[in-house]
Order: sequence, then C-alpha cells, then structure tokens
Amino acid sequence: MTFKVMAYVMSIGGFILGLRFLFAGASLLKQWGIEVTDGPLVVCRRLGAIYLGIAVLFFLGRSAGPSELRSAVCLGMGGASALLAGVGLFELSARRVSSGIVVPAVVEVVIAVGFVWAWCA
Repeated sequence: MTFKVMAYVMSIGGFILGLRFLFAGASLLKQWGIEVTDGPLVVCRRLGAIYLGIAVLFFLGRSAGPSELRSAVCLGMGGASALLAGVGLFELSARRVSSGIVVPAVVEVVIAVGFVWAWCA
C-alpha cells in the first residue's frame, strides 16, 4: 500500500465521517447504542471538524515524498486508528455500546495496517 493510496482513503473517509459527525451525529450515536443527548452531540460535531481537517491534511499532502514528517504521519495515524479500534472493542466488551461498533473497529484495523504498510514501503 502506498502513501498516496492511504492519503486518498483518508481524504475520502475523513470527508464522509466529518460530514456524518457534523450533520448526522444522532444517527451514528443510535447505531452505536448511545443515548442521543446534547453532550454526545457536541462531541460528535467537534469530531466532525477534526475529521474534515484530517481529510484536508491528507488531500493536500497526498503527493509528499518520503520524509521524516510523512513517516510520522503514517505511524501517528496508524497508531490512532489501532487505538480507536481497541477503544471501540473495549467499550463493546464493557457493554457501553452496541455491536454497531464492530464494523468501524474492523475498518480502523485495516486503516492502521495500511498506514504501517505505507510506512514500511
């Protein structure tokens, strides 16, 4: 997997997730079995802004050549994705979320592996 491919994946995924968290956070919370209240919705909107920022970052940096910064981005996003998957599965095992978290956790593991692969390449 090349960095350019992972950058496009993150650009598209970050854009979609950002819009969903910003404008349809309630449906996401319901999918995960979390009560829809003002607190979680505020967090969803803030996460939406972060995901849109990540999408812009990867889109603008998609052609970056090998460098220490690109390596740091690969390892940082790979680690963050793996941590997100782990936290999601931990919350599932603690019964704080529903099984709707499993698909995002699997996707996060795939993204983590893709970034580690891009880092190694």
